[in-house]
Amino acid sequence: MCLTGLCVLQGDKMTSRALAISLLLVSVLGAAGCSLSDRPRPRLGHLPCPIIGTTYLDPDNLGMHGYRFGLGEKNGTVYTCKAGHIDISHLRIAADWTRFLANKTFEHLQRNDTAFTFKLNVEPSVYFVQVTYPKDWNTLLQKDKERLAHLVSVKLGQYFAFTAVSWHEILTWFGFKCTGLIPEFSSAFSWEDSFSNLLGSHIAANVLLDNPLDFDLSMTLAIDQELRELGIQSAAIAAYAAEKMRGKWFSGQVGFSVDMKKRNFDIGVDDGYITPTLVPSLYTCDGVKPQPYPVPDLKSLSEYGFSVRLEIEPREWEKSEILRIVYPDPGQRRNRIEPAIHFARIIEYIKEDAVKRLGYDVSSVDSNDVLK
Repeated sequence: MCLTGLCVLQGDKMTSRALAISLLLVSVLGAAGCSLSDRPRPRLGHLPCPIIGTTYLDPDNLGMHGYRFGLGEKNGTVYTCKAGHIDISHLRIAADWTRFLANKTFEHLQRNDTAFTFKLNVEPSVYFVQVTYPKDWNTLLQKDKERLAHLVSVKLGQYFAFTAVSWHEILTWFGFKCTGLIPEFSSAFSWEDSFSNLLGSHIAANVLLDNPLDFDLSMTLAIDQELRELGIQSAAIAAYAAEKMRGKWFSGQVGFSVDMKKRNFDIGVDDGYITPTLVPSLYTCDGVKPQPYPVPDLKSLSEYGFSVRLEIEPREWEKSEILRIVYPDPGQRRNRIEPAIHFARIIEYIKEDAVKRLGYDVSSVDSNDVLK
């Protein structure tokens, strides 16, 4: 099995040293004959709080999106009135995985494959896909099949990508470490994570539906437009908003040792939407309400005559605990989970676990709470 990098490809808040090691491994493996050309490139994610290594970006300083090359790309954290803090690295990573998985799905649909698998990078989990085609699929004209396959592939690419990055957050909550050394619990479901991921997959899906000739240019323009519609603020405001929550939503100065008091466990399993977390009483965004976005799902595929089932087979050390939560009866326990069914149960457990481990409900912490 060819490894194409460490979890920086999924936006973890790692140290610059860990990133350098990861990139070195990518280069060595690539030189050994591993093809990296089709996969998204590594990026370093950020926590939203003002700690060592956090970078805040101005609206006009985001640079050109780069799926394969990122010399002109800027990454860091921004603040928007309608969506709060957004990790641009997470946004870009989710967008690029949406593209990658949409392209992979399109190839399988073109071959009429009824089953295929995929995985991301170092995370051992394997994703199993089963596809049921429309009854008239084989009688459609080739151009109609390609048009429909493109549409369905984009929707599936978005669903697969968002599911995968959400699964990564779940794994890190249970103790998974990309490098095997650096703790990542502080970054699991940090208050901007899931919405940043969703926004990236949402923007990429809209871009891909337009079938652009230049993905990077189209993404650059689309990101700029979406963030402006959400009310992006200056880098100074983004930093001020985060610092305002010191001691309330977080404490600490170094990524892996940050005490993340505020989390957002919303991945849309309750109402099909993610509601972003806003910093309360921010003077530049007075009276603005959060803007929920719909999460991708599999139900909408029935409109086109398709039916798809996605299962994840965890192969990480943490799999036993997660499978016990999903299948409380040992006699009925399987080695795979179905996100459309089981993510809700896992998230409910995580919410309860947060209270037990940290002593308070981290999803409801606000500026008026006194944390002990």
